[in-house]
Amino acid sequence: MATLLMRNADVLVCMDDAQREIPGGGLFARDGVIEAIGATAELPDTADRVIDLNGHVLMPGMVNTHHHLYQNLTRLMPEAQNAPLFGWLQALYPVWERLTPEAFRVSAILGLAELLLSGCTTSSDHQYIFPNGSRLDDSIAAAKETGIRFHALRGSMSVGQSAGGLPPDSLVETEDSILADSERLIAIHHDASAASRIQVALAPCSPFSVSQALMRDSADLARKHDVRLHTHLAENEEDVAYSRERFNMTPGEYAEELGWLGDDVWHAHCVQLDTQDIRRFANSGTSVAHCPCSNMRLASGIAPVMPMLHAGVNVGLGVDGSSSNDSGHMLAEARQAMLLQRLREGADGCGVRDMLKVATRGGARALGREAEIGQLRVGYQADCAAFAVNDLWHAGASHDPVASLLLCYSGIAAYTVVGGDVIVDQGMLPGVELQPLLEAHRAMAERLANGERAS
Repeated sequence: MATLLMRNADVLVCMDDAQREIPGGGLFARDGVIEAIGATAELPDTADRVIDLNGHVLMPGMVNTHHHLYQNLTRLMPEAQNAPLFGWLQALYPVWERLTPEAFRVSAILGLAELLLSGCTTSSDHQYIFPNGSRLDDSIAAAKETGIRFHALRGSMSVGQSAGGLPPDSLVETEDSILADSERLIAIHHDASAASRIQVALAPCSPFSVSQALMRDSADLARKHDVRLHTHLAENEEDVAYSRERFNMTPGEYAEELGWLGDDVWHAHCVQLDTQDIRRFANSGTSVAHCPCSNMRLASGIAPVMPMLHAGVNVGLGVDGSSSNDSGHMLAEARQAMLLQRLREGADGCGVRDMLKVATRGGARALGREAEIGQLRVGYQADCAAFAVNDLWHAGASHDPVASLLLCYSGIAAYTVVGGDVIVDQGMLPGVELQPLLEAHRAMAERLANGERAS
């Protein structure tokens, strides 16, 4: 059984109920599970792999609760750079029609590599388009190559423009085929064990792209197989107006009506939830994936994250797709989330540790894994990230190294560990050969930009 010792961290951030921060701390893991944690003097002296973390902060690995990995192939598309949500989607749908299975594979590996290098150890991915023979299996295979914990979300769109929806008819599927493929994916790929690296959830795209029947049927199917549910909700004012005009309900009322509230559900964005809908989420245990950079990029608004937290709503962090964020850096996303809440609530309205908790424990709970990941404690998976705080970017901040993670420059992780496996090692990804992937990715992105099929 392999062992790992990480020791002498300037600060070990446990993110446990006691909110322990241990100077000179570390952890010892055996076979991917934390066996001991505390001051370095209290830990074993040796292990199969020993990492000295002098000059670093060691914290739980961050959990990305919302992403569309394929979108890193369509970053910075000129026609979508300055558009709000609906216009942004309408500009990109025709481009995404030209994606291929290989494009999904390559974009997934690179997107997950970006996350790993930013200290993320678990990520969800919401794929709701399947052009040219693409399947969710393509992204799942890619995730296995990286070693990250991966929650593959079987998204769907069934209401095209001809039926009053937003997407083109060419990108929608029949509801019977969506449900059949959802059941297939759960049977083949979903692993509910504590050490699971692959799980599946069901994720109809949004109120403006799927029917009420599909929302209900997806919820029934998910609960039949004990998997989780995810969708976009209340992302901007257009989204809310669509719900009111088409369904005569607020987004929260709509979710409640269809059985889409509960502790097995997390919704992306929720920028425009009103007070009553926040109460609905809190009372039902429903979680939110907060995506601050995307919300700003698309001018969707500032999500009421601190009011949600104060009301008892669980909130996780998400980078969202790389066509609406143009980055997939989890630590930078946490910094942006904290700053945005200060703009909304005041300078003392959101602290560094508040947002680090959202990025770790909040995300773990949103994905249903709060008993396994999101904090560093005995019996939990050895999922963690270490960041250097003794460099130029953190000079003068040694009196609070933890705060420096978000208040100073957000660099890449020195080490990212998933289940005791050192995936990012001294700022490098030895298990992923990036250069040929980057070359293939660049060629695909250029073909898409030129109106051609990705590969």
